[in-house]
Amino acid sequence: MIKLGVNSVLFAGYDYSTAAACIAASGYDGIEISAIKGMCEHLPLNNWKEHADDLKEITAENGLEFLSMEAATLDDDRLTKAFEAGAALGIPVVNVGPGGDSDVEEDFQKQTDILAERAQKAEKYGITLCVKAHVGAAIYNTPTTLRAMEKIQSPAFGIDMDPSHIYRSGEKPDEALRQVVSRVKHIHIRDCPDRGPKPGKPPFQSCGRGEIDLPAYCQALVDGKYSGPVCLEVIGAKELELSRVCIIAAESYGYLNACFSRLGAR
Repeated sequence: MIKLGVNSVLFAGYDYSTAAACIAASGYDGIEISAIKGMCEHLPLNNWKEHADDLKEITAENGLEFLSMEAATLDDDRLTKAFEAGAALGIPVVNVGPGGDSDVEEDFQKQTDILAERAQKAEKYGITLCVKAHVGAAIYNTPTTLRAMEKIQSPAFGIDMDPSHIYRSGEKPDEALRQVVSRVKHIHIRDCPDRGPKPGKPPFQSCGRGEIDLPAYCQALVDGKYSGPVCLEVIGAKELELSRVCIIAAESYGYLNACFSRLGAR
């Protein structure tokens, strides 16, 4: 069955305890804990051992589980710490971006080489390393995603399929998903008010408020027999009042839960 979660970066302006309580109150099954340096480090990778017990306790007290972690870096030292923390905390997936620039072949080869190396390391920790197509990066659409899938054969490598980035690359996310779903191990999800290049203000990233055909995307996930995490990832909300952040989380849960329940996946 599909498990719904929230990337805690949505609550970048608040501590982890507040984030977990609000995510649980909104109805979610779990959390993608943010370990993004300079944006939101609810999981501080440089001294994660000092925080591990508190993070586990807070998560459990709220009836949640760790679904994934976003590290958003390919730096070897930080990713090694992310894998160590993930193994200790029971976090099965670590998500990163691809880096590099779009349509630069040298960048594509370099970044996929790095991803292949990092996936081999993730495998040793029992972690799945996922990368998503990202606007402006070396992997940014379905063709470049398929090339990465063909090149990187490690069983510890997966695709984090984010419909908002695919939509902003000019594609239809549900059609794109059907081409890559065999290697999809994680879903970042949000809506977009238009083709971008930016995803829009936080309220308009709420699922159901934008132009993306998310019901068709959910249908493609179910048709593809996907059963991993689907985590709301909304950025730019750090300055919002807590009530407004909670509205984004709750509104998106209601929308996604309705979509997947109708499809028998919840």
